[in-house]
Amino acid sequence: MNFMTDRKRAEGLGSGSEGTQHHWKMMVTSMCLVILVPLFVFTWGNILGGTREEVMAAFSRPFPVLVTALGLLVGLYHINMEVDEAVEDYVHGMARKLTLVAVKALTYTLMAIAVFALLKLAL
Repeated sequence: MNFMTDRKRAEGLGSGSEGTQHHWKMMVTSMCLVILVPLFVFTWGNILGGTREEVMAAFSRPFPVLVTALGLLVGLYHINMEVDEAVEDYVHGMARKLTLVAVKALTYTLMAIAVFALLKLAL
């Protein structure tokens, strides 16, 4: 019969040592998004429904391009951290590793596509 306490079962496993760092990254990106999302919405609200020439003229200025790029990059990075945390909690074994790699690859691919599209619009 095994009379191990919860503490004895957990002893020796150690901490993840990344909880505080992950929390602060999430807090910083959340604070950035609190500012960027309204700017993004108001910037796109003025552009939405315009003709192609109006959209190209709006994106020839640096402010809409900068707000859009920062909003997309910070938002995708924040989503990446959230999905990584969910995968680490609920997926196990080799599927966990493959899912983490797939999520990172998808996120960084979306970031690259977004920056490329914005540069193409701006230039």
